[in-house]
Amino acid sequence: MAADTKELDELREQARRWLDDDPDPASRDELRAVLDGLPGSAPELADRFAGPLTFGTAGLRGPLRAGPNGMNLAVVTQAAAGLVGWLAAQSGEGPLVIGYDARHGSRAFAERTAQVATGAGRPALLLPRPLPTPVLAFAVRQLGAVAGVMVTASHNPPQDNGYKVYLGAQLGGELGAGAQIVPPADAGIEAAIRAVGPLARVPLGPAGEVLGDDLVAAYVERAAAVVDPTGPRDLKVAYTPLHGVGASVLTAAFARAGFAVPGVVPEQAEPDPAFPTVAFPNPEEPGAVDRLVALADTIGADLAIANDPDADRCAVAVPDGAGWRMLRGDEVGALLADHLMRRGVTGLYATTIVSSSLLRAISAVRGVPYDETLTGFKWIVRAGGGTAPLAFGYEEALGYCVAPEHVRDKDGITAALTVAELAAGLKAQGRTLTDRLDELAAEFGVHHTDQLSVRVADLRMIAEMMARVRAATPQTLLGHPVTEVVDLLPGADVVILRTDTARVVIRPSGTEPKLKAYLEVVEPVSDGDVPAARARAQQAVTTLRTEIASTLGH
Repeated sequence: MAADTKELDELREQARRWLDDDPDPASRDELRAVLDGLPGSAPELADRFAGPLTFGTAGLRGPLRAGPNGMNLAVVTQAAAGLVGWLAAQSGEGPLVIGYDARHGSRAFAERTAQVATGAGRPALLLPRPLPTPVLAFAVRQLGAVAGVMVTASHNPPQDNGYKVYLGAQLGGELGAGAQIVPPADAGIEAAIRAVGPLARVPLGPAGEVLGDDLVAAYVERAAAVVDPTGPRDLKVAYTPLHGVGASVLTAAFARAGFAVPGVVPEQAEPDPAFPTVAFPNPEEPGAVDRLVALADTIGADLAIANDPDADRCAVAVPDGAGWRMLRGDEVGALLADHLMRRGVTGLYATTIVSSSLLRAISAVRGVPYDETLTGFKWIVRAGGGTAPLAFGYEEALGYCVAPEHVRDKDGITAALTVAELAAGLKAQGRTLTDRLDELAAEFGVHHTDQLSVRVADLRMIAEMMARVRAATPQTLLGHPVTEVVDLLPGADVVILRTDTARVVIRPSGTEPKLKAYLEVVEPVSDGDVPAARARAQQAVTTLRTEIASTLGH
């Protein structure tokens, strides 16, 4: 009991110190309410003070709440001060450009970041309104900024927010100009954040210069230029931004490129931080695009497209018999890569170790430079180490970079335009995206992919499952001998298993309490019978899922 009392007293003292330094009256009131609820609120208070949000290569992300283990004005002030201090220590020159989405707190966090920058003597440029993440990534390059900050939690639940950092050419180098940070920058910024003293001593200046719409117009113009201006444009598209910030920019880009403006799901057209019509604002989640496909049916669309809330990802659905089928990220990635190759776009084509191996097969046959990276666009845009300029990169989680010189990150706007260009060209020939997928399958085999995700309540279970895989690695998969085992430790906690027809990549999720196994089976097509090969591949993946679940003890 004495130990419990001592821990509670320590928690109270931590909370009181936090209250003394918190610049936000609303946040202070929130924390006082938790303190008033003690001892019953002890678990919640302990969670809020379990440790600070860690600044990693994805920046910060967490629930909106008072305390160090949440997103709030105090945490953002400290993060901004650490970032600005680190930029100065690196002798970084130029303005800091700041963007934000429409989530709760995003604008206030963006304005505070600008105040911290100007208070330290660095110019701060604020995007004119809530805008997609790709617009911020574009702005870093376009404006010659030393760095960029995007306040967004992407497709996380409504109660979350986040803080992503991009570097300009001076500190990011040629491959990282306008790209997300990678080590050791993340560790350096994290150390600088931890070194920030009392927030009352952080000087605050004016809220920076608010940029005009000419920057957005420049993004739209460059985005529209990604597609061939002379190509077919007869295409009807249904679209949803999922209550996010993509609609105005995407519809403007489609119009600028000569396409008919997509029909937009009316209930989801305007930004809304509550995301009221979806259980989870991620187009990959079940039910998230129900309204989209209903609209597509109503207007007789050829194609249905969804962005996630910050519009850096792009989901595509196509007519499939009497209904609609959401294409997997690997399918869209292969379609886009094949299309760009056919258009004569030269350079390096890249994806990640957890994506399908179909792009590898296409690149090998066509003699195109290819590379695989760890997961995340921070690595994809640096693929090949500069041996060849990046032409295209994608990851299976609906992220595509079709124009690296425009945006050196995933971009759901230009991806949507490029998919539309491909679909319109095929429609002019009386064909569809699924026809092109069948052609690729006939030539390279069916590459069927799926995932097995094991969600845990205790993070130690993930380490135990990874240890189990390493200690008792399967000798066969689907009755075929395992021909290769690759363990990426210590660089990354990833194990890859390969046979002559299958591949399994096992790793902890970087954002959720999950262990993920990425499954792939390659099934050759006999006598042109693609449907039969797809059926065999699907059955094989189902069996493979059972085998891997057993290996994990799940």
